[in-house]
Amino acid sequence: MSRLRPVLGPALAGIFLVIVSHPRVARTIVGWLGEAPRRALDPAYLSALALNHLLLAGSGLILVASAGVGLGVVATRERGARLRGGIDTVAAAAQAVPPVVVVALALPILGFGGPPTLLALACYGIMPVLRGTVGALEGVPREAREAATAMGMTRPQILSRVELPLAAPAIIETLRTALVLAVATAAVGALAGAATLGTPIVAGLQNQNLVPMLQGAAATAALAFLCDAAMLGLAALTRR
Repeated sequence: MSRLRPVLGPALAGIFLVIVSHPRVARTIVGWLGEAPRRALDPAYLSALALNHLLLAGSGLILVASAGVGLGVVATRERGARLRGGIDTVAAAAQAVPPVVVVALALPILGFGGPPTLLALACYGIMPVLRGTVGALEGVPREAREAATAMGMTRPQILSRVELPLAAPAIIETLRTALVLAVATAAVGALAGAATLGTPIVAGLQNQNLVPMLQGAAATAALAFLCDAAMLGLAALTRR
């Protein structure tokens, strides 16, 4: 039970922000801020946007995890050591470009909707996953590898049966960070026409309506906190 205590903070924060995103609560808060409360988003519509947002962020995480963990494994192998500097440089350069710019540049090629958003998520999330995977694999005790070699295991067997299981908790922590980044960044997809929780933020800015802006921002933050809590729970179970 003590291992799951870190989950409580993000989970409670997420639940609180879900309450804030409710139409009645959002309108009340806007009234407290001195603005005239206007039309709010229906909870069903907000839930549909949240589901689309989560699916988009989850798809981005799959791309990031596949590329980042894969490149991290390559960079820590003897044959891939010479490529490590180049791989890290490319990943850092990809993250240096703001997601909004990636979406804008990708629109003429990939069109509107999810594809340019997924590209932005991949560019922004590969570097932390790559570096986290490299650090996790390098943190595996050398004695464990030597013992596996003495038992007659091949290099692929050592990787799959020794290194990755021992590095799994640290890799999951890295993916936790990547998921939170993906949830936050997916809101930018609204600029490309993707139906995300950024949609009411953009619409609220256009219509000068603070209520949907507050709902979209609170729902996005709530989703990030709840995903963080889920990954913390998974990491705790993996360590156990």
